Amino acid sequence: MQTKTQISFHFLIPFKLPQRKKLKLFLHSLFQEESYKLTDLSYVFCDDDYLLDLNRRFLKHDYYTDILSFPGSKSKDNKVSGEIYISVERVRENAKVHNSSFREEIHRVIFHGALHLCHYKDKTRKEQARMRRKEDDCLIRYFK
Repeated sequence: MQTKTQISFHFLIPFKLPQRKKLKLFLHSLFQEESYKLTDLSYVFCDDDYLLDLNRRFLKHDYYTDILSFPGSKSKDNKVSGEIYISVERVRENAKVHNSSFREEIHRVIFHGALHLCHYKDKTRKEQARMRRKEDDCLIRYFK
């Protein structure tokens, strides 16, 4: 599946993300299944302090988080772009708290960010449950 879409991974901290090609193909298929045309997507892997600074500056939230998703310009023809920032430190902590592997948790967060760009929300309990079901579905399909 060849496409002109750019999915890029940037590392502000030492971190290795295995199977990037497989992940890119999966992300392309995810957007396609959700009826969106992905035009540009950047994942930036960073530490807690970097993401906390972004959270404070752009969202006025003074707390740590594992992910921030910034959608690109809105398009009327279902084109999607965005930047997704992930704190590797926070993901490691969340894996311990949720008794899951780091590998599973980092992919859950990667898919979570993509789903936000597909307009899934997680503010209410109902939205959170729907998001979790979509994440779980992505994990099952990705790791099969």
